[in-house]
Amino acid sequence: MNLRALTAPLALAGAALLALSIAGCSSSADATGSAPDSADAAAGFAVDENTLVFGVVPDSADTETNYQPLMDYIAAETGKTVEYHESTDYAALIEAAIAGKIDVASFSGFTYVTATNNGAKITPISSIVTAEGQEPGYYSEAIVPAASSITSIEQFKGLKVCFVDPSSTSGYLFPSYNLLQVGIDPETDVTPVFAGKHDVSVQKTGEGVECEAGFAEDSEAEASDKVKVIAKTMVPGAPIVVSDTLPDDLKAQLTDILGEITIDDIIAAGVDSADTEGFRDVFYATKPVDDAYYDLIRDICKETNATQCQG
Repeated sequence: MNLRALTAPLALAGAALLALSIAGCSSSADATGSAPDSADAAAGFAVDENTLVFGVVPDSADTETNYQPLMDYIAAETGKTVEYHESTDYAALIEAAIAGKIDVASFSGFTYVTATNNGAKITPISSIVTAEGQEPGYYSEAIVPAASSITSIEQFKGLKVCFVDPSSTSGYLFPSYNLLQVGIDPETDVTPVFAGKHDVSVQKTGEGVECEAGFAEDSEAEASDKVKVIAKTMVPGAPIVVSDTLPDDLKAQLTDILGEITIDDIIAAGVDSADTEGFRDVFYATKPVDDAYYDLIRDICKETNATQCQG
């Protein structure tokens, strides 16, 4: 079985989510019922010329805390209010991008490819690395409870398996591909459980009740002593993107300030919130990436004929 057949029901469910979730993707200004000024909309802003909406996928409970110093830095450099928008799920961020509801965002690689395939006008400019000397990229890790006797993903057949979200790169696309490579159908040979966030996938797998095995990104999997990692696959780094509809001078400024910076640059700009152990754990620098960097994801889409990859 290939991922086209696997994701057909998920794609239908995703389409329903996309249709229903746009209200959840709106900025707080939209949520109160006020529409963006027509001149601002024409200028390509999600809300108005004084505001930048920063969108993220709901990766973990600490997502907003992890991104706050970066948002503070954008605000300090551009002089604009930066409004945090955490989507209800991965599909909601894709729809927000398509609808022009975000100005800057942190995507996963798979959500970026899916969004652009469906008409989102966004451009990747960089990806976050967490240590000096790193290049963009991180690991999708297969995990089991710490006391489990399971030693390979070949043993996942017949188990309750935690995934993150149908549009997650490290929490679904790569795990599904890896399972298919060893002859396991991720829909019928396991009982899939979508945890919604990476840390929840780790938690549920560690408890060993709802999920007997699972997948999550490396930072969350390796932070827990309740699970052990039995396999890992490198995936393309998550992109920071900017909306193509923003004014050219602002796009150029955002590309400049976000393209290749270090935590020291952010602190030097007067962003005291960056000078903490918590932020240093998740951010060292950004490295430039471009659209071609995500061709590996497109290659997997072609090999599996995955429905979600298609426009």
